Amino acid sequence: MQTIKIIGGGLAGSEAAYYLLKHGYEVHLYERRPLYDDLAHHSDLLGELVCSNSLKSRRLDNACGLLKEEMRLLGSLMMEAASVSEVPGGNALCVDRDRFANYISDKLFKFPSFHLHRSEIKDLTDELTIVATGPLTDGSLLETLQKVSGQENLSFFDASSPIVDAASLNYEIVYAKSRFAQEDDAYLNCPFNKEQYETFVRELLQAERAPLHSFDTKYFEGCLPIEVIASRGNETLRHGPLKPFGLRKEGMERTPYAVAQLRTENGLFSAYNLVGFQTNLTYSEQKRVFSLIPGLEKARFLRYGLMHRNTYLFAPRVLNADLSLKNAQHVFIAGQLSGVEGYVESGAAGLAAAFYLHQRLKGRGFAPFPPQTILGSLLRYLTVADGKTFAPMNANWGLLNVAKKQREEAIATSLSSLKAYLKDVDE
Repeated sequence: MQTIKIIGGGLAGSEAAYYLLKHGYEVHLYERRPLYDDLAHHSDLLGELVCSNSLKSRRLDNACGLLKEEMRLLGSLMMEAASVSEVPGGNALCVDRDRFANYISDKLFKFPSFHLHRSEIKDLTDELTIVATGPLTDGSLLETLQKVSGQENLSFFDASSPIVDAASLNYEIVYAKSRFAQEDDAYLNCPFNKEQYETFVRELLQAERAPLHSFDTKYFEGCLPIEVIASRGNETLRHGPLKPFGLRKEGMERTPYAVAQLRTENGLFSAYNLVGFQTNLTYSEQKRVFSLIPGLEKARFLRYGLMHRNTYLFAPRVLNADLSLKNAQHVFIAGQLSGVEGYVESGAAGLAAAFYLHQRLKGRGFAPFPPQTILGSLLRYLTVADGKTFAPMNANWGLLNVAKKQREEAIATSLSSLKAYLKDVDE
């Protein structure tokens, strides 16, 4: 039985392990948690969601929604986990994060050929290896990757939102409603009047932030701290994460001036995430400032938001099209470390790395995923992007150069081309 080494037990590492186990390989997965506290994770479970509990849109006319359907065709573990741990989220696929990670962990441990090692890997050997250490890659392993790849690694800072106890909310103010014509009233809403909004913005901008080094101020535009958004103009928040449009409650005379939304964290509806409230405020300032949100005056914070570094490789210069390193082709890079951004994209890149490794071991020539698919176009971006402007990439329709009116046809083409591709490679 061929043995594969996987470093990292997040979404990408778990997806890679599951694919390889199903195809008869022996997998040794190395995960340094909980022996090492990375300050971002909260458990020792495999596939833990660090930030939001949303896997983005479930709709096929959304690029990430289509990517999820492509992953289902490939037998994705995280899509399985999402189906059994789903909680209401309107048009978004949201999950109970504990049940989600427990499902992933339990599924992997059912394979006799799966071996989990709670230890840190600091170097690369000659073994066939998938590196899926994610955006928190650091220390000796990061230094090794820099030496092997011959390139400096890049990094930006990402942030997560606070979570509050549902029982501590003021339901005389907070009300349930999803934006516009979504399928349920999955979100709780905290309405601001103009005076409340202006007070909140003022206090937010004056609040103390956790210290960052001067070179640690490069943020990812898709997940900006709320205080950074607010600094771009007094009205920015109410046209961004606090936009009130579509959230007028029945019986209200007018739409609120701004609205903060809360999304359930679990199937018990006992905890809620502050949507769009990624932050780098100190914990005490989060308590003070976010308690100014109408309905959260006495909120109990179950988890405060925090910032963490996201490290990724300079993919166009260091990766082959099959996600192996150019200077060490027995090493495959999976997940966010490869230069994709987002939960679903990370899992998809882990699945792709295992898929390509399996194809190589079967003795087949390299055949990339179809360019008509979101997955194929996303992976192609990693190796053909302009080296001067390369940055982490989410799933988006721009990768396929598809106009909105062409999406229905593009969806059908994506799924049919992937099915034909899998048939050709005997999957």
